[in-house]
Amino acid sequence: MNKVILTGRLTRDPEVRYTKSGKAVASFTIAVDRRFGRRNADQQQDGQPTADFIPCVAWEHQADFVGNHLIKGSPVLVEGRMQVRSYEAQDGSRRYVTEVVTNNIEFNGPRPQGAPQGGMGMGQAAPQPQQAPQGGNGFGNMPPSDDEIPF
Repeated sequence: MNKVILTGRLTRDPEVRYTKSGKAVASFTIAVDRRFGRRNADQQQDGQPTADFIPCVAWEHQADFVGNHLIKGSPVLVEGRMQVRSYEAQDGSRRYVTEVVTNNIEFNGPRPQGAPQGGMGMGQAAPQPQQAPQGGNGFGNMPPSDDEIPF
């Protein structure tokens, strides 16, 4: 199984381009924090956070979403698959690229200042808050009894 789930922040504004056939493709990199800090020369934790910088690629509608709604610093959750590909550089050498091809991209927290306002995920409108039903049958003021929980 090839499945990747990452949460992090965009390191720069996404780059959106179009193929000859008109398909949108967005390239961006996210910084994903590690759970441990850097070690200094004495192999002691110095408390500095470390991050991995993961290149990601989004196609078609997701590419449009990324280009229209995300900017440097945007917190995102990315789901996709790891892809390794190679190409021949202009100097004739073989180059290898490892990247995440996205299946799903979601906002993951507050947007940075200056981020465009719009949908909350893949072009969907932001959900409107709903009133809790009267009478305590929902999750409003009174928690449901054990008999009302469906599992």
